[in-house]
Amino acid sequence: MAGSFSTDINSALPRNDSIGIELTILMPCLNEAETLASCIEKALSFLTNNQVHGEIVIADNGSTDGSRQIAESYGVRVIDVQTRGYGAALAAGIKAARGRYVIMGDADDSYDFSALMPFLEGLRAGSDIVMGDRFKGGIDPGAMPFSHRYLGNPVLSYLGRLFFHLKCKDFHCGLRGFSREAINKLGLKTTGMEFASEMLVRAGLADLDITSVPTHLAKDGRSRPPHLKTWRDGWRHLRFLLLFSPRWLFIYPGLAMIVLGLAAAFALLPGPIYITPAIRLDVHTLTAACICILVGTQAITFGVLARRYASFRGFLPANEHNWLIRVLTLERVLLLGGGILFFGMMGVVWAFSVWRSANFGPIDYSYVMRLMIASMTLIGSGVQISLSGFLASVIDIES
Repeated sequence: MAGSFSTDINSALPRNDSIGIELTILMPCLNEAETLASCIEKALSFLTNNQVHGEIVIADNGSTDGSRQIAESYGVRVIDVQTRGYGAALAAGIKAARGRYVIMGDADDSYDFSALMPFLEGLRAGSDIVMGDRFKGGIDPGAMPFSHRYLGNPVLSYLGRLFFHLKCKDFHCGLRGFSREAINKLGLKTTGMEFASEMLVRAGLADLDITSVPTHLAKDGRSRPPHLKTWRDGWRHLRFLLLFSPRWLFIYPGLAMIVLGLAAAFALLPGPIYITPAIRLDVHTLTAACICILVGTQAITFGVLARRYASFRGFLPANEHNWLIRVLTLERVLLLGGGILFFGMMGVVWAFSVWRSANFGPIDYSYVMRLMIASMTLIGSGVQISLSGFLASVIDIES
């Protein structure tokens, strides 16, 4: 196989000089001896046939099946990546790349490295990231598991578009091109399969230009199972999307719980509600509604704190919520929390006065319970908001 292409496309390039290299074709590799040669040959033919000044880099993640020797026989550059993981291999490969642009793709022969021109043309036209879209380009029978094609990928791609307003419809396509300079500025951190999501999320938050082109997905040429684990890696992608979107993880669910809880609480405060003569909603439902309010309040304060912390640490851009940080000073948060706490305490005093007026004897259970449940909800919410204000101020302390 190595005899098909004997030219060492990297040998004429100084190891510390990236001037003039337009494209790096990057392939992460972990025991891909069955398919690596085919991928390299296709990549070489692309560079040769289209007269692209480029290089091929294999980011080897600890192969023991001779993959490294196969790559070296073609004269392509191989870098050793000690940290295990798809993301770790790609991050190391991007760091080692010398091309102005990088096109990355799996070395399992599921992507056609001889058909990369739409990606390169998109990059030349000014896009920071050009994503492959397998649903537009075609998916061969057996190339993508049913759960990935109709559940995992569509759902996660939809959530990515919803959370981060990304236009990409195939969020997890492994074939994508990007500007090396733009991606290096993002400071990508993850080492696993969620690296693909992190790249798009951080690019979207940084307002990079992301476009898509159709790409074809063939059935991979390996006889062993893929490295991707459906449920484990699917969860890691979902977890990443949620952690980078405090609004959808904390604030929106919190607002929904508060609205639902307040609606039920105000309806039940005057007295019980009869759905039918036999079905009555009373203080037990009021208790559940007030718990919803407390949990919703806690979720919103968590969301604000998470957003503040992420901005402070540079995980998320600070400019989006600078106005919120200016408005929510410690003093204003304490005034809000203290005001809510005050009304709660007044409710407790009122309930105590009702008990006192009955000479601390039997009282109207339904009335006092309603009053106490509402009052304790206000007290809990006021304390939560006040303590969150102090914690936010701790986060703002510069080390």
